[in-house]
Amino acid sequence: MAARRGVTIEDVARAAGVSRQTISNALNAPHRLKPETLERVSAVIEELGYSPDQSARSLKSGTKRIIAYPTAADDPDNPNPLMGGFLEAVVASAGEAGYRILLLRPRPGQSEERAIDELIAARSVDAFLLSDILRDDARVAHLSAAGFPFATFGRTLPEQPQAWVDVDSVQAVIDLVGLLAARGHRRVAFLATTRDQPWMEDRRDGFRAGVRRHGLVGQEYSAPGDDPAEIVAATRELLRGRNRPTAIVAGGDWLALGVYSAAREEGIEIGSGLALVAFDDLPVTRFLQPALTTVRLPLRQIAQALVARLLQTVEDGVAPQAGLLLPGELVIRPSLGA
Repeated sequence: MAARRGVTIEDVARAAGVSRQTISNALNAPHRLKPETLERVSAVIEELGYSPDQSARSLKSGTKRIIAYPTAADDPDNPNPLMGGFLEAVVASAGEAGYRILLLRPRPGQSEERAIDELIAARSVDAFLLSDILRDDARVAHLSAAGFPFATFGRTLPEQPQAWVDVDSVQAVIDLVGLLAARGHRRVAFLATTRDQPWMEDRRDGFRAGVRRHGLVGQEYSAPGDDPAEIVAATRELLRGRNRPTAIVAGGDWLALGVYSAAREEGIEIGSGLALVAFDDLPVTRFLQPALTTVRLPLRQIAQALVARLLQTVEDGVAPQAGLLLPGELVIRPSLGA
């Protein structure tokens, strides 16, 4: 609806039967309102066509209402669907709070830290949101030293700001192993790659803990790289062994795709001849034959929690003192077997 000329925030507050501050919270910090209050106030704002002066709001608050998100380079012909979904969730969550997302990528030859410094120096953004956090992430160290607000999808070191949100990968994989144990599997294997990824190590730790808890015989093997042919070759070698596993836990859905190919080439049927479970719930997994049992990441919850932590720091001046672990969701499909 087009804005009506002369509609003020006081007009909206009067029509909604709430205070001016409640209207301000609905526009600037909706996370502070009860869902039913936010819904009622939003309906009145829409009905009256009220639109606040964004430049005036920024001058008054001292914020730009922009969050920078450094994005990793991706192949347009083979994009990462998981992080694409995460970005969509972040944009939606930021928009609900009245913020925009600025995608950041360094110029050719420029370091990511230098690109971050340029935005800080220009006062172009209020905070940064980081993902794909490594154990000793240079971006986290850089922003920590600068004292600039940020939040991360992935855990930071104990001495760094704790505005992180992550998935409890350890517990999720323990639960996956429990599903396999409940179906009578005693020999299980974990498939990873040799890349140094904290989330993969967490999943490996979950596998080890699950094996210990259920008294299983566990094997671990890694493909030497990300190439699909290498993943298939490593899995075929495992499946040819005398004491081959009856179940495989893949550290990621994309690794599980190699297991499907390897099992087919070895004449083994997924589900009946080999149980297979994985992690991430990529869109393709539901269309595999049989469909893949996996762990779904709560991307909307993660994005909402990250944005809330950024607003807590930027608007309230209070930095989170502890990270937040969210549970993964088990999605059980026929690859688990009977």
